[in-house]
Amino acid sequence: MTSQVDVMSKFQAEQDTRKARRIDRHTVSAIAVFVLCVVLILASRLVSPSLGSWQQVLTVLTLASFLVVLSFGQGLVILTGGLDLSLPAVITLGGVLTTTWIGNGPGAWYMLPFVLAICGGVGLASAIGIVWLKVPPFIMTMATSIIVSSAALGLTNGTPRGASPDVLLLLMKGSWLGIPAPVYFLVIFAVVGWIVQSRTVFGRYLYALGTNRDAARIAGVPITLVSVLPYVISAVCAGFVGMMLVGYANGATLRMGDNYMLPSIAAVVIGGSSILGGNGNFAGTVGGAILLTTVGTVIAAIGLEQGLRTIIEGGIILVALLLLREELFERLRGLSGKPRSGG
Repeated sequence: MTSQVDVMSKFQAEQDTRKARRIDRHTVSAIAVFVLCVVLILASRLVSPSLGSWQQVLTVLTLASFLVVLSFGQGLVILTGGLDLSLPAVITLGGVLTTTWIGNGPGAWYMLPFVLAICGGVGLASAIGIVWLKVPPFIMTMATSIIVSSAALGLTNGTPRGASPDVLLLLMKGSWLGIPAPVYFLVIFAVVGWIVQSRTVFGRYLYALGTNRDAARIAGVPITLVSVLPYVISAVCAGFVGMMLVGYANGATLRMGDNYMLPSIAAVVIGGSSILGGNGNFAGTVGGAILLTTVGTVIAAIGLEQGLRTIIEGGIILVALLLLREELFERLRGLSGKPRSGG
């Protein structure tokens, strides 16, 4: 018992040290990303007078709401050292099931949780393969994506039917005080997501698991549960994004999730999270999602092709990886005159 207590104390001290280091880094990263968003929006007026307006800001926030929800789930998976490549397929599944089973009009809106439960089941299947069968996350989620995509194709015979239920139209098309409903939803979701990731026991477990799995196990972290839940939550978020897209476009397509794979990872990395796990902050992820959406909006406004947009997004990830290295922040702290922690 004494040995276990000593190990737990040492682990907690290590976590406190890492947390203290994360505060400066993640705060600076999040602020820098949001400042860059503002600068980019203002600079976009140089490209077109129609850009940089308040209306464009509302449009960017509305479009960013999809990526924020998706990146929350992806961020939890990455926090544990994993990666979820099944998100585009689960987005499509959520959208297709919504239009096919519920359809337009008032519809059976109570079926929406059931659709999300099915999407969560997809995430559970991926987690079972990763946690119990020891299949690498990259391979397992890719296989899941292929299976789910094929199932959606078989369900629709290549042509999704139906339109959006009224409740989703209200969520994505409604407004209050001149501000679109998705903007309110974005703010609420961002706050809730930040609390879940940074201020709950579950969130602390995720950080512990991603930092040191063996130490987390000795400290009493329920490894299996904490390893499984992020994939389930990620799939539920993806299914809900499919619903949101249905409400926004009033219909579903078999390729509706294809453009969200790279951005879901990019938003997390740009926000300051480590792709290796154990390090991240949802506030930065929200900023990363808004930044990528702003970039996409500007590119669309000036008529650049989708291929070039993907190249730019890849370049942004590379620059973020270079700028957000721990060594850089250590050097900045050294230049500011702060003593380094440790020996």
